[in-house]
Amino acid sequence: MTVKKQSNESSNPFKNPFESISELVSFAMAFRFARSRSLSLLAKFRIEHRTLNVSAAPPKEPLSSSDALFSDQPSSLSSPIQPPSPPPPSSGAARRSWGLLKYGSVAALTAAVGTTAYVTYAYSLEELEHKANTLRETAKGSRGEDDESTLQKFNNLLYSTAMKVPVKALDLYLDLRRATEEHVRGFTEPSSEKLLPDLHPQEQHAFTLVLDLNETLVYSDWKVRDRGWRTFKRPGIDAFLEHLGKLYEIVVYSDQLNMYVDPVIERLDQKGYIRHKLSRAATKYVNGKHYRDLSKLNRDPSRIIYISGHALESCLQPENSVPIKPWKLENDDTALLDLIPFLEYVALHRPADIRQVLASFQGHDIPTEFIERSKEYQRQALHFICIKYNKSYLYSVFRQLTIISLITKMQEQKQHGRFWKR
Repeated sequence: MTVKKQSNESSNPFKNPFESISELVSFAMAFRFARSRSLSLLAKFRIEHRTLNVSAAPPKEPLSSSDALFSDQPSSLSSPIQPPSPPPPSSGAARRSWGLLKYGSVAALTAAVGTTAYVTYAYSLEELEHKANTLRETAKGSRGEDDESTLQKFNNLLYSTAMKVPVKALDLYLDLRRATEEHVRGFTEPSSEKLLPDLHPQEQHAFTLVLDLNETLVYSDWKVRDRGWRTFKRPGIDAFLEHLGKLYEIVVYSDQLNMYVDPVIERLDQKGYIRHKLSRAATKYVNGKHYRDLSKLNRDPSRIIYISGHALESCLQPENSVPIKPWKLENDDTALLDLIPFLEYVALHRPADIRQVLASFQGHDIPTEFIERSKEYQRQALHFICIKYNKSYLYSVFRQLTIISLITKMQEQKQHGRFWKR
């Protein structure tokens, strides 16, 4: 009976109910832990995949399961997600492309500027226009003759189309250079091709005497505290203008501005012996200096004499120049008066080309050399007369007349305050 009772108790399934419930709870907790672990791994995998693909969509918060909310174990899905890392920098290929584009643009610009500078320095505008005309004719190509093949016609068309850009660029450069040179020429070239009006028909034989102003006819001095600017007349200027104004066409040619030249000439020449006055606008600007260009005077170059204290440094035609000593307020200066005999001789005898006459005095002081030549000529003429007519008394008579004429002339000059120092 006892054995039978034990066997009956062991066969009853509901003998110990607490044992089956504990096993069920442990199984449920293990299943919940495995599920939460798998969900956390899946969430990490999705986050890493989204970061590698650089997704533009904003991150979304993950949803926790209902089981995780009631679970004692903390779920990884309920924790906040870190923001995605910044996108990686641009690739090396893009940077290399931008660098090539930048350096290529700089190289092209440098080459264009260098070519333009060389062409501007090496070629004149006329030479470039001639080359441009040749390039235009070449760019046109053949007109498609009947004996040409289709391929040749296509090549000609392609070549002419490709040459349009260089031709247009060259035309633009020529227009800009022409406008620039015309603008610069207004400052560097004389204001006109004919600075003086035409001579009267009755004066075609007259010589033109061109005079510099500063340190030749006048001297300007500046003293700030005393008086400012003051202009002084050179000794003998009045007699010089009065005597030669009847024999020459006198022109004053200065490198100063009109505002300085005009009032000085008005006070210097109150009798009107100076016919024309030219200022800086009539000069030619070369290498930082203003030069007198006698070829623009509208006069015969063989009949022009230019007198200046800086003749060889201020004139483009040195063969027409007569240099004299620059005047800087010396009271005993007689340079202008010493030139009167020579200039009077030229005006009366009218040599065919004054440039040859001036070349014969090169390296000598013209007034002194002219007096010596005049004395030698008189001696030769007197010797010839005495030999031809065999009359010795002619020499003594001629000598006495010469002395008397010189004494009379010196007395007249002293009376008028214009003594010519020889």
